[in-house]
Amino acid sequence: MLKKKSSFHDGQAVDTLIGAEVVLHGDLQFSGGLVVEGRIHGRVFAAPGQPAMLTLCENGFIEGVVDVPVVTINGRLEGDVRATERVELAAKARVSGNVHYQVVEMRAGAVLIGNLVHLSSAERAAASAEVAPEAPVLSIAANG
Repeated sequence: MLKKKSSFHDGQAVDTLIGAEVVLHGDLQFSGGLVVEGRIHGRVFAAPGQPAMLTLCENGFIEGVVDVPVVTINGRLEGDVRATERVELAAKARVSGNVHYQVVEMRAGAVLIGNLVHLSSAERAAASAEVAPEAPVLSIAANG
């Protein structure tokens, strides 16, 4: 049996990498660490009840809603973000959409065209209880 090895990107465990030359059309459900250097056109969301961390790199692009507990953005995102734990807008982040957060860090140089909206305890609990949509999605799970 093969054992999956995680690599690391800026200290974060990387279970899945969307490379710079990859273009993905459709929704992506994942758990573990996801690093996006390429392009995603569709919703990106965490598997219910699973830890998940998304890093959107400097040349990465997402067009769609992002619903992940921990999010770091240093690329371009067109769509709303819901980070039930933490969101970081790094120096080269370009976000067109609303950012819903529990804890936010915004570096000098980051651009947000939209609103910062703090999540209440009730909203965080509701987000944790939501079930994945019925539409077909690409699902990636981190194995230990």
